[in-house]
Amino acid sequence: MDKLSFYDQVYQVVRLIPKGRVSSYGAIASYLGTRGSSRMVGYAMNAAHTTFPPVPAQRVVNRNGLLTGKFHFGSADMMQQLLENEGVKVNNDKIVDFKNLFWDPAIELEL
Repeated sequence: MDKLSFYDQVYQVVRLIPKGRVSSYGAIASYLGTRGSSRMVGYAMNAAHTTFPPVPAQRVVNRNGLLTGKFHFGSADMMQQLLENEGVKVNNDKIVDFKNLFWDPAIELEL
């Protein structure tokens, strides 16, 4: 599988995350059958700003709910602003109520 097709698969999944919900790099990697490639999902999110239709990369965080990708949004607080615009509360770069807002593609997409 080349990088582009993997990235496209990641983007397809991320576009399905509903507003007000978040997922993790690892959950997306696992859903795509590439468990252990969380970092590659992160690389895909970093490159997502040039894709069309847009990819809501702000909805992908680390397994603990931390906004680890926030520095790839043009300003240090843009990722948080985008999430808060969708009703997601963030405190100290961490999703508040992460467990209840977590969207697991393996469950939600009934794999």
